[in-house]
Amino acid sequence: MGIIDSIGNLVMKNRIEDLENSINNPHETQQKVLQQLLENTKDTYYGRKFHFKDIQNYRQFIEQVPLNNYEDLYPYIELILKGEKNVLWPTPIKWFAKSSGTTGATSKIIPVSTEGLEQCHYQGGRDMLALYIRNYPDAKLFSGKNLSIGGSQEAKHSHNNSYYIANISAIVMKNLPFWAQFGRTPGLEVTMMNNWEEKIKKIAEITSHQKVTSLAGSPMWMLLLLQYIIKEQKISYIQDVWPDLEVFFHGSVSFAPYRPLFEELDRDKSLRYLEIFNATEGFFGLQDQKNDPSLLLMLNYGIFYEFIPEKEFLSENPKVITLDEVEMGKNYSMVISTNSGLWRYKIGDTIKFTSTKNLTVSPLVAARNTV
Repeated sequence: MGIIDSIGNLVMKNRIEDLENSINNPHETQQKVLQQLLENTKDTYYGRKFHFKDIQNYRQFIEQVPLNNYEDLYPYIELILKGEKNVLWPTPIKWFAKSSGTTGATSKIIPVSTEGLEQCHYQGGRDMLALYIRNYPDAKLFSGKNLSIGGSQEAKHSHNNSYYIANISAIVMKNLPFWAQFGRTPGLEVTMMNNWEEKIKKIAEITSHQKVTSLAGSPMWMLLLLQYIIKEQKISYIQDVWPDLEVFFHGSVSFAPYRPLFEELDRDKSLRYLEIFNATEGFFGLQDQKNDPSLLLMLNYGIFYEFIPEKEFLSENPKVITLDEVEMGKNYSMVISTNSGLWRYKIGDTIKFTSTKNLTVSPLVAARNTV
């Protein structure tokens, strides 16, 4: 097991160099992301409509491509659902993530491309581990399993098109490479169960007899699982089940109200916590420092960021700025263009920058649309 940890830690440490390059060159990194997005999609339906091939710089980008809310993009998403190809993104899209409700629809259905999974969500997972190992060189994560709780999925058919709609957590888990599946628990059959009570019971049965070194997921879901295990086994602390448990990687909601509840289950308060900002539309941020809850904005994941200042929130034609114009301590609404085909999309999440040098944001005002 020591060899496995050594190899795993070495692989993760190699990620830090690439990560630091984007941190040290944020604006160049973002400009490169925008150029790649436009180049990759210039021959799509959306790219041809807004003349992507003629866009040479950011000024032309904002002049030619409109700001969009969900209702603006939904007609294009609907075409993809009906089987049309090359609409918003050039590669086939078979997965759609469910997000929170919006005007005119019970939920948002967000396209998730293969590139969005590989270059964004999975890259976020790798960097999450790399940053944790950098901060805790004694980590032994790879000697045990990662316990994560995902949502359910459902197959859909429209005309001659088949696709899947699921929570983003379920989509990520379903498409993980085999080596990553090997390192997590429980198996997909249990993870994808629709009945919540049965799922929790089955997860508890399976994982209580395994060596679990890390947890990942929504604080609410994870807390319910831990409380169930403790009650069923008539124990007081979670270390009585998993003595090698190191860390909980959490996201989707503010952790502040949940932390005391987790600490009640932690015998010696040894469990570490690392926050992630992984939304339905993309993997946006990671806590990169042990004692600072700020989240490092991830700039090289195929997402181009723009921001609407708070004073412009209610404006019909809001002023939009880029990273080089943001200020510390001010609230901004996020606008994203992504490698899953979302273009200048007003996501609805708000953030506050805690550093304009390292480009970190406050998790206290980040409104998540996750799991």
